[in-house]
Amino acid sequence: MKTFKISLSALLLFISFFGFTQGKTNDTTQVYKKRVLETTEIDFLASYYQQDGNNAAVSGGIGTEELQDVTSTFVVSVPLNDDDILTIDAGVSAYTSASSSNINPFDKGEANFYTASSGASSSDVWTNITASYSHSSDDRNNIISAKASLSAEYDYFSMGFGGSYSRLFNEKNTELSINANVYLDTWTTIYPYELRPFKEGNSGLNDPLFKKYRITGNTNYNPQFTEFDNKGRNSYSLGFGFSQILHRNVQGSLALDFVQQQGLLSTPFQRVYFADVEDSFIEKFQLADDIERLPDSRFKVAMGGRLNWYINERFTVRTLYRYYFDDWSITSHTASIEVPYKITDKFTLYPSYRFYNQSAAEYFAPANENLSTDEYYTSDYDLSKFNANQYGFGVSYTDIFTSLHLWKLGLKSVDLKFYKYERNSSFRSSIFTSGFKFVID
Repeated sequence: MKTFKISLSALLLFISFFGFTQGKTNDTTQVYKKRVLETTEIDFLASYYQQDGNNAAVSGGIGTEELQDVTSTFVVSVPLNDDDILTIDAGVSAYTSASSSNINPFDKGEANFYTASSGASSSDVWTNITASYSHSSDDRNNIISAKASLSAEYDYFSMGFGGSYSRLFNEKNTELSINANVYLDTWTTIYPYELRPFKEGNSGLNDPLFKKYRITGNTNYNPQFTEFDNKGRNSYSLGFGFSQILHRNVQGSLALDFVQQQGLLSTPFQRVYFADVEDSFIEKFQLADDIERLPDSRFKVAMGGRLNWYINERFTVRTLYRYYFDDWSITSHTASIEVPYKITDKFTLYPSYRFYNQSAAEYFAPANENLSTDEYYTSDYDLSKFNANQYGFGVSYTDIFTSLHLWKLGLKSVDLKFYKYERNSSFRSSIFTSGFKFVID
């Protein structure tokens, strides 16, 4: 928290100094220029997300993936002068999860893969705040931005900072951009409940858990469990962008992104069950043989492009393709299309479709198929091979004259969207999002 305050204070000091020096000039000629942002804008965003499936990573690739999440976010953009904008983005996300509740499946009723327990891990709250600053040159052909962020939840803390630069030329028909970000994360390592007695110095099978419950199957339960030494994770990203107006009705863009991650990339509470170890159970819940173990580095590359075609005053077609690969042997293809249809001057419909295809990480195997002799292993189906389809529909209301008011706030736009996501497995999810943009008169 202290580091973030220092970073934010430095950012505000820089803004104040920059604004002061920009205000001083020996040229007394007053030249009019359009402000980058005319007035303060306030965005209120909210979403409701739910998912379900039968491949929970918490319970080793078996069991319910049920989860519900409610998120709300406020974004306030303030014009500091003609050229500079300060934006504050603050959000809160609260979820309940039958899957993560089974970090400890033994605290409510009969323990099994498909019943939620009532432990502390069944819910959590994520909070985030981001402060960003952008400056545009007098001719609006150069844009510089900087940001700092802070986020936290029960077992996770993250601090980030970054910046970007954009250059427009060819009468603003061409744009080149570069951005870089750094995130410094720290885990509070939470392990599956039945493995905790086997931490160094603990009592193993003499723990009260095993006195209270009878082990069936392999009664000589002896997992190969050791704690993680490293509890930090650092992520570094570098991105390049190119955008070009190809025709008065056609715009295209290309993007290339690199991400390097180092540190604890495994999730400490995700179980793994081995094929070469006899199964042990308490009630109907299989006890973990170990936790997910993944390499402490990962390099990702994503490249893709967009093509937007303005057909007429009613129809626009927006397309995207992205190719991704990393050094964990995952490759993926993403293709999407959105066809906004303007039904009136103020209302637009947004039907969309997205297809996703992914290969499996070399360390993935379903439950009871990993081997105890392997160095790395996981049964997280997010790292498996799968195809996915997403169907979306939305409607937006836009009024640049802000004729509707709430106190001193003029309503500029409203966006409502719904997405349905399905994998070629049991996993299903849906999300409803809403966004309201206000301007201060």
